[in-house]
Amino acid sequence: MLIKSSTSLRNDYNNFSKVCHQLDEPITVTKNGEADLVVISYEAYERMKARIKLQSKLLIAERQVDTGDELMSHEDVMTRIRRRIDAAKI
Repeated sequence: MLIKSSTSLRNDYNNFSKVCHQLDEPITVTKNGEADLVVISYEAYERMKARIKLQSKLLIAERQVDTGDELMSHEDVMTRIRRRIDAAKI
């Protein structure tokens, strides 16, 4: 993980932003030599949120399997997905 000072962020935002997008990973921003913030590009942030959402859904599914809950059939899942896709096209 790259480490940059808050001064570099303040003095050269455009370059800082460019580096953020090129690295596509978090950058630690320090203040007075101490870690203060972690900065990522908006795209990386959105991917991170999507991964977390997927992981939470997978955890729920694993618990359902472990507890023997009744699961949706493949056909029901596909019907539900198709409905969501169709609704998004409107």
